[in-house]
Amino acid sequence: MMKRIKHFEDYRGIADDAVLDEIQEKAKTIQGATVAHVNATCYGGGVAEILDSFVLLMNDLGIRTDWRVLHGIPDFFEVTKKFHNALQGQELTFSEEELDLYKFINKKFARFAFLDHDYVIIHDPQPCALVRHIPHTSPWVWRCHIDITKPNPQAWAFMEPYIIEYERMIVSSEIYTVPDLEIQQDIISPSIDPLSPKNMDLPDPVIEDYLTKYQIPTDKPIITQVSRFDPWKDPEGVLKVFERVKEQIDCRLIFVYNMASDDPEGVKILAKMTEVAKEFLDRGEVLFVRGDDPILVNVMQRISDVVIQKSTREGFGLVITEAMWKGTPVVASNVGGIPTQMVDGVTGYLLEPQDYDGFAEKIIALLEDENLAQELGRQAKEHVRGNFLITGHLLDYIDLILSL
Repeated sequence: MMKRIKHFEDYRGIADDAVLDEIQEKAKTIQGATVAHVNATCYGGGVAEILDSFVLLMNDLGIRTDWRVLHGIPDFFEVTKKFHNALQGQELTFSEEELDLYKFINKKFARFAFLDHDYVIIHDPQPCALVRHIPHTSPWVWRCHIDITKPNPQAWAFMEPYIIEYERMIVSSEIYTVPDLEIQQDIISPSIDPLSPKNMDLPDPVIEDYLTKYQIPTDKPIITQVSRFDPWKDPEGVLKVFERVKEQIDCRLIFVYNMASDDPEGVKILAKMTEVAKEFLDRGEVLFVRGDDPILVNVMQRISDVVIQKSTREGFGLVITEAMWKGTPVVASNVGGIPTQMVDGVTGYLLEPQDYDGFAEKIIALLEDENLAQELGRQAKEHVRGNFLITGHLLDYIDLILSL
């Protein structure tokens, strides 16, 4: 498909014109200001996807915005993946060697990052320590995208001294605010870009071409989970739900996954799932589809009859908003940032993660009642239009900069 660089005005007719006009007016007051975003990967995962569009649009509005990616080695990303899991509550311990490696990579990157911008936004734990190693007088903000409601005590004790050196902390939901933290905490919901390859409208011939290219059969109803292979996404639990659904409806389960460069755990979990699901894979009842191509993910979210997201912890989970934007009904866990995106029974269904029977019952109801599925999908799309498009995200960040 033809690719072109998006511009702010392209969103007319998709997002609310009043929001677009407000963004333009407020952006005029900070045109020429310099902003830097720093994260750990340029592809894979929600943060990179947001920044890929967000940075372009900030520049289109006249706000000079850079995107820097932390340089690390595989051992470093093993440690930061442990931090990710520990901050989400997993019982882990860190050796002095692991903590020293974390500090060393941040200190090394600081020597050539040149973050002398008017505003600096640091995303997630991987580059958090930069705040200590780069002298600055401008405001720095730490943007946390993960679920920190019950962090591992050792991990939090290590990270908190860095966090409180920032001017602000941004979290995705009220539930992630930290009691008695010494810095101000703001809430900004993540967003999707409706014009990105993953979310844009697709003509039928393109959809058919992709289904043919990737050999995706459509001879029976499709249940799909789109996520990394990550323990918090509970892929084995998804398989248990599928087994229950399949007792009543002949259907197919598809895992659409990707491998981010800062997530070494994914390969191990994929190998484990290949063993766990072997019988289903052999019969073609379960498929693993690598979703590095965003248009393929777009296609899968559109052609699926139900999208499931059975996370046990979830910072936000933009794949839910993506599916809702495409009018596909979603059945998801009532954890973390997921209920922030959905209205139970109106735009989809929310259940407790261990309620396998409940997940199966809702999926069966949607597969059996096409009118119900269409109505939930219709309401879901309008809910996303009003709350989770990138234009609203831009306005939140412009307001943040103005407040700093």
